[in-house]
Amino acid sequence: METSGAESADQEAIDKAKLIVDAALDLKGERVVALDMRALSAFADTFVIVSGRSDRHVRSIADSIVRALRDQGDPPLGVEGADEGHWVLIDANDAIVHIFEPETREAFDLERLWSDATSLDLVPESTKEFED
Repeated sequence: METSGAESADQEAIDKAKLIVDAALDLKGERVVALDMRALSAFADTFVIVSGRSDRHVRSIADSIVRALRDQGDPPLGVEGADEGHWVLIDANDAIVHIFEPETREAFDLERLWSDATSLDLVPESTKEFED
């Protein structure tokens, strides 16, 4: 059975989000959430939101994600906030990644802002049990 162009694009968006989630989890990213933004946004198919325990941890997670994207031949269009490490934003074209220190994540509360987005089930259950 052939897939349509839309189905293929949908799968590509989910595969990219999964790559990002896995790269974040490789560096022990916390409270990882992937959101399907296709029905809500013209600028991104997915958002991935991650917490790091410190500015150094946030930067390390960001580096892991950027490396994974580059290794797949899909380098990000831009990375902002890596110098400070409180909130790093990675523009991966059709995926937007937000990596926060816990206090900054609570202050911006993107999950509430984008609460109409559907959650993508990309985080293994074994990692969820250790999160707060």
